[in-house]
Amino acid sequence: MKLTKFGHACVRLEKDGKVLVIDPGSFTTDPVLDGADAVLITHEHADHVDVEKVRAASPGLEIWTCEGVAAQLTEVPGKVQVVGHGDAFETAGFQVRAFGEWHAANHPDMPIVQNVGFLLDDEVFYPGDALTVPQAEVGTLLVPTGAPWLRLSEMVEYLRTIRPARAYSTHDILYSEIGLGLVDNWLRLEAERQGADIRRLKIGESTTLN
Repeated sequence: MKLTKFGHACVRLEKDGKVLVIDPGSFTTDPVLDGADAVLITHEHADHVDVEKVRAASPGLEIWTCEGVAAQLTEVPGKVQVVGHGDAFETAGFQVRAFGEWHAANHPDMPIVQNVGFLLDDEVFYPGDALTVPQAEVGTLLVPTGAPWLRLSEMVEYLRTIRPARAYSTHDILYSEIGLGLVDNWLRLEAERQGADIRRLKIGESTTLN
């Protein structure tokens, strides 16, 4: 399985000639849905789902998401399917399980929206904007490292709770270059502590998961 990091909170996974994309939001400028067979969307915030981008995608695209996002995608050409915590399905050759229900608390005047995390092939877990702990072992965690709703101590505790063999930064475009350097340092320290591959992939950088 090949995993490629794109802008902010978007990743693209490729396996056996199939392509699956998670959270193609408005902060991702690359044409990440070109050639995609399926897309998973964790929640309705624009940095995780760009409706126009999804609307312009192939009509054969399979879209799996929560009710809140599905309500915004009624006019897209792809097949939209609603999933929630506890559901399991197969798409683009990937076995997927859904975990979690709600976005982390953000601004006090903003409502808490639905948020569903996805575990792919019992290996890669993408929690969206929440620190969901799935009822499953996680080999590769896509860990949020920068958000208005997130504190450094929470991110570190999340890594220590999940204890993945690999963890790669996501939700990190809000940082300056200096801030990204801090993220790299925090992840390096935790990688050394856990003896794991914990780091930030640069935009466009790929890694192969065996």
